[in-house]
Amino acid sequence: MKVLVIGSGAREHALCRALSLDPHVTALHCAPGNAGIAQVAELHPVDALDGKAVAALAEELGAGLVVVGPEAPLVAGVADAVREAGIPCFGPSGQAARLEGSKAFAKDVMAAAGVPTARSYVCTTPEEAETALDAFGAPYVVKDDGLAAGKGVVVTDDLEAAKAHAAACERVVVEEFLDGPEVSLFAITDGETVLPLQPAQDFKRARNGDEGPNTGGMGAYSPLPWAEPKLVDEVLATVLQPTVDEMRRRGTPFSGLLYAGLAITSRGVRVIEFNARFGDPETQVVLARLKTPLAGVLLAAADGTLADLAPLRWSEDAAVTVVLASHNYPGAPRTGDPITGLDEVEAQDAPHAYVLHAGTRRDGDAVVSAGGRVLSVTATGEDLTQARDRAYTAVARIHLDGAHHRTDIALKAASGEQ
Repeated sequence: MKVLVIGSGAREHALCRALSLDPHVTALHCAPGNAGIAQVAELHPVDALDGKAVAALAEELGAGLVVVGPEAPLVAGVADAVREAGIPCFGPSGQAARLEGSKAFAKDVMAAAGVPTARSYVCTTPEEAETALDAFGAPYVVKDDGLAAGKGVVVTDDLEAAKAHAAACERVVVEEFLDGPEVSLFAITDGETVLPLQPAQDFKRARNGDEGPNTGGMGAYSPLPWAEPKLVDEVLATVLQPTVDEMRRRGTPFSGLLYAGLAITSRGVRVIEFNARFGDPETQVVLARLKTPLAGVLLAAADGTLADLAPLRWSEDAAVTVVLASHNYPGAPRTGDPITGLDEVEAQDAPHAYVLHAGTRRDGDAVVSAGGRVLSVTATGEDLTQARDRAYTAVARIHLDGAHHRTDIALKAASGEQ
């Protein structure tokens, strides 16, 4: 099978790495890709938001499967264009991707499907937002209704900061704060059958101790030793399957990756948000533990045969990923800085630790930073403690001027806490 992956981040590098290890994949392509992905896939220039261009590239390459990684192309309908060209595509239609593209739409679907989530108000004026904020009280949760690359959510005790974020957005969802630890659970679906993956936890805040501004994610780990054994089955029954069934009932079946961001509250599991694609950085740790070859699973979702698939096989190992971010991230990042130490990680830490590229590009013989989140340093081990040790040993070999990373990824979980 020839596979084309669309995207250029660490999520796409994780997908390409997994696909490159699949014996059924005879050729692997990525567009536009990055400096790290170039080591496992052939890169092609393409406007990832241009469905016709993506479909034309897939036809030219003779791709038997296209995997659309990021949310923006999915919401733009790129998967529709690929399917219209007669090529199997992993990723929801533009209409179905509204589960991520519009928080208000997702709330409507959850209400219709009976999915437990936070109480909320959809607000289009500052006055409406102020009324909603007063109704819920602190901590205030304000979400941009549209796509915001993981940075459209403000959670704060500062009322003025909450009002300012609401005023800066065209439409916002103001909702009650959900207590308890957060969990990310991915599910692969063909629109009927829902196949949950292993849960993970990510770290949204920029600094240790969950301090600092929200980011796209500074690290993640899997499995969750503190989680109830029945968690995945419970979420499948109360969240994932009802949502997929409701989308099909509406005539917009959801096929691809349904990501449920969950809060394990004192009142039970509640959905924080849905995403319509693999999450970053959780994909890095989930795929590190998947033993079943990936291409066949994604193809089964694309062609509607997930029900015929054998149960997924998982490693008992733990996985941890630590994000190395550029100077000033999540503000406007500095780019163009050389990255050194990547060869040392490959020579001394593989195969238990490896580097997945996010915002990188080649500049002559050098690899330089090209975005806010630059690298995801990922490691596996017999338990979270060993995986953490290996990940941070590898991080220490890498130098990027002005870079920062959290030092507490999976620390509590490795110590037996949530």
